[in-house]
Amino acid sequence: MSPPPPNSPSAVVSSKVAAQEFSGEERALLLRLAHDSISAAFEPGELSLEPPTPHLADLRGAFTSLYLRGELRGCVGYVLPEFSLYRAVTETARAAALNDNRFSPVTKLEAPHLEIELSILSAPQPIRVEEIEVGRHGLLISQHGHRGLLLPQVPLEHNWDRITFLEQTCRKAGLPFDAWQKDATLQAFTAEIFGEKTR
Repeated sequence: MSPPPPNSPSAVVSSKVAAQEFSGEERALLLRLAHDSISAAFEPGELSLEPPTPHLADLRGAFTSLYLRGELRGCVGYVLPEFSLYRAVTETARAAALNDNRFSPVTKLEAPHLEIELSILSAPQPIRVEEIEVGRHGLLISQHGHRGLLLPQVPLEHNWDRITFLEQTCRKAGLPFDAWQKDATLQAFTAEIFGEKTR
């Protein structure tokens, strides 16, 4: 795999939430993989989904967020650990670029200028409301076939308290704001978050 194009941002890698599990080399490799996956959408050629190390073969949930000139340009992820991390990053990067229906697809001209942030998730676990730590936990709320997820960095970016975080996760699921107080299923996860830009 080739590194990101020369005019793309360098990998300024910093962990925002969880303790660091991935080495600097692994982080740089995953960020480069995300760029390569997006580039491959515009250029012929195969991109291997075979993880290069056992650690990157672990089944993990992951989200890829794309930014262009500091603004969100796409975000797609797998909540549950159904695929290897290597494959999850490959697929979510391309999906964030092309299939996030909140945005028009990324163009070939935009692709080299994208800045990428990866969120590698722990498996969701049941949690009591009083145990939720803003900035540490992401939330997953499910009820009657509706499901909404917000990553741990979201309440920090919006300066939300715990209750607002719960309400906004319900909103993301298309549920009433107070669904978390009723029979909705509440789960939490942590994430190791790293990327190429300090916004």
